[in-house]
Amino acid sequence: MRSIRPVQKVIDAFEALPGIGPKSAARLAYYLLNVPQEKLSKFAQALENLKKDTKLCALCFNVGEEEFCPVCQDETRDKSLVCVVETSLDLLAFERADGFKGVYHVLGGSVNPLAGIGPNDLRIPQLMARLKAGEIKELILATNPNMEGEATAMYIIERMKETGLREAIKVTRIGRGLPTGADIEYADGQTLTRALEGRGEMI
Repeated sequence: MRSIRPVQKVIDAFEALPGIGPKSAARLAYYLLNVPQEKLSKFAQALENLKKDTKLCALCFNVGEEEFCPVCQDETRDKSLVCVVETSLDLLAFERADGFKGVYHVLGGSVNPLAGIGPNDLRIPQLMARLKAGEIKELILATNPNMEGEATAMYIIERMKETGLREAIKVTRIGRGLPTGADIEYADGQTLTRALEGRGEMI
C-alpha cells in the first residue's frame, strides 16, 4: 500500500528520535490521528515552544527558564561540592534521588571518538574555569560507568593535573551501586544515593 504522505512525515520525525524504531514511530503517528484537534494543537505548540522557552544555565549548563537554573539559584546548596554529569537527564536522576546537596556541571555528553565526539565538543573548558575560580573543594565525577564515561573522567583528571588543579581539589568517582555499562538516567534513587555515598577518591 502506498504510504500516506502526511502520516509518513510524522512517522519519519518520530523515527529520528533516539530509542524509537519504525513500529513505535508508526504507532505514535496513528495514535495522534485519533487525538482531538485541540489536544493535538496544544502538543504541537508545546514542541514549538520547547527551545524558545528554555535556556541553558550560564553556570552549570542545566536546562532552565532563566539565566541560572533552580539548582544554582538555591542558596542552601553547597557550592563547594560539584557533581559532573553527562546530561541534564543524569542531573534529574540525582535530583530525584534527593540525597545530593551540592551543585552540578553538565558536560553535554561524553568523549566518544567513534561518534566523532572529542573533549573539545564537551563543556570541559567551562568546568576548568569553574575550578580555577577557587570555590570548589570536591569534584564528583558522575559520568556513566561505561567506556566513554570512564574516558571522559580520566581526561578531566589529566586536564586538572596539567593545570595544577589536581592538588588543590579533592576528586571522587561515584562508586558501588552502579553496574559497569549502566546509564545513570535509568538508575533508581536508592542506587544513585548509594553510588554517591560510596564514591572513592581518584588518584
